[in-house]
Amino acid sequence: MKIAVYRKEHFNCAHRLHNPSLSEEKNEKVFGKCNNKNYHGHNYDLTVKLVGPVDPETGYVFDMKVLSDIIKINVLNKFDHKNLNLDTDEFKDLNPTAENIAVVIWNILRKEIDNKYELTIRLYETERNFVEYDGN
Repeated sequence: MKIAVYRKEHFNCAHRLHNPSLSEEKNEKVFGKCNNKNYHGHNYDLTVKLVGPVDPETGYVFDMKVLSDIIKINVLNKFDHKNLNLDTDEFKDLNPTAENIAVVIWNILRKEIDNKYELTIRLYETERNFVEYDGN
């Protein structure tokens, strides 16, 4: 028997969507307002989903306090109230799109969470725009 558990977190950060191999005109056409040279910010909602068996001893799939701590230490402390382009190693050479942010978060958390758990990242950039990544 497998059950899914979810932990929702929130963080704020700034970024600029820009591809240096494209012209300024092409960057503006592709990324629009998100290509603002002065950056712009989002209030991200992050949902981390783990799927696994229920531990017969604890009744948990995964201790949610432990999951919260893992997310805080490895993701929130790294990205919250930061400029992703300027303040993080992960996005020095990677365009910080919602898609790329989700993949980076998945890779960070995958190293911290046992592979016996299926891991999915859902990242809301706005209420209506979100991405989901499960490692495939």
